[in-house]
Amino acid sequence: MVTSPYDAVLVLSFGGPEGPGDVMPFLENVTRGRGVPRERLEQVAQQYQRFGGRSPINEQNRALVEALRAELDGAGIDLPLYLGNRNWRPFLADTVQQMADDGVRHAAAFATSAWSSYSSCRQYLEDIAGARAAVGDAAPAIDKLRPFYNHPGFVEAQADRLRSTLAGLDEPARLDEPARRRVHLVFVAHSIPLDMAEGCDYQAQLLEASRLVAERAGGGRPWDVAYQSRSGPPHVPWLEPDISAHLAALAAKGARHVVIVPIGFVSDHMEVRYDLDVLAAATAQELGIAAWRAPTVGVHPRFVAMVRELVEEGAGSGPALAVGRCGPRHQPCAEGCCPPPARH
Repeated sequence: MVTSPYDAVLVLSFGGPEGPGDVMPFLENVTRGRGVPRERLEQVAQQYQRFGGRSPINEQNRALVEALRAELDGAGIDLPLYLGNRNWRPFLADTVQQMADDGVRHAAAFATSAWSSYSSCRQYLEDIAGARAAVGDAAPAIDKLRPFYNHPGFVEAQADRLRSTLAGLDEPARLDEPARRRVHLVFVAHSIPLDMAEGCDYQAQLLEASRLVAERAGGGRPWDVAYQSRSGPPHVPWLEPDISAHLAALAAKGARHVVIVPIGFVSDHMEVRYDLDVLAAATAQELGIAAWRAPTVGVHPRFVAMVRELVEEGAGSGPALAVGRCGPRHQPCAEGCCPPPARH
């Protein structure tokens, strides 16, 4: 038995609708206080309805919890697992209440985002604080585990997903060897407003993680980073280039074969299924580009093992692992890091 100061592990995620009737209430939760017009919400709702009104993210997170249960058991870590979401059931406050009812006093929280930014890190800290305040004095202490963009478990799992995709290009009627060597890799992540990006290390971390994966699995192919899923008023600048614009630029330079790597996400949820598999794929077809999309890490065994290693690191019973040019991200987060963006 491995001892730990923690008596539970919380998997913390964004959440998503489970059926058609959930879509608008979910979107209203996501955009509350931001002044997003109803017409825009209805446009986004249509994207979810295209997939039966059900986001894949909750099912994928449940699969992660199940895989993590086996990983912890195999390492002799006997801790209960909980799942809580920012924007849909199970809501984080309800999960923290259940933890308190179960007698949990001190939990490690793994957020399903590898990066440092307001929306991908600090906002989860605010979510935890808000949920604990809602529960009151009985709420357990909850330590959010650090961003993991350069943890070997994340890098190796994403590299393996890319390696498998590139190997699939060998299949009959696909690409010959010279064409395979010219395949361009595009690593993609969620765009964020420039004023948010300027207050955090999001861009630098994306570039570093993409470099690490490309070095391990890219075979010397050209690569770069693009963004997806921007929202908000058109006059507010966000990180660019957008994936569709970037595909057009590659086509203008003569690229004809592209592998898209959704490194910004850890599971194949709606932003991947719609923005990449539908919108970006349609753009590539219009441009005459053959495009393949690598899977996200999902429940890759090395990624699941990484979560266990982060729990051990947070508990002081395991090393802080990192690869590349930067060490592990400071834990706990420095005061004032990743400030919220200005509201436009």
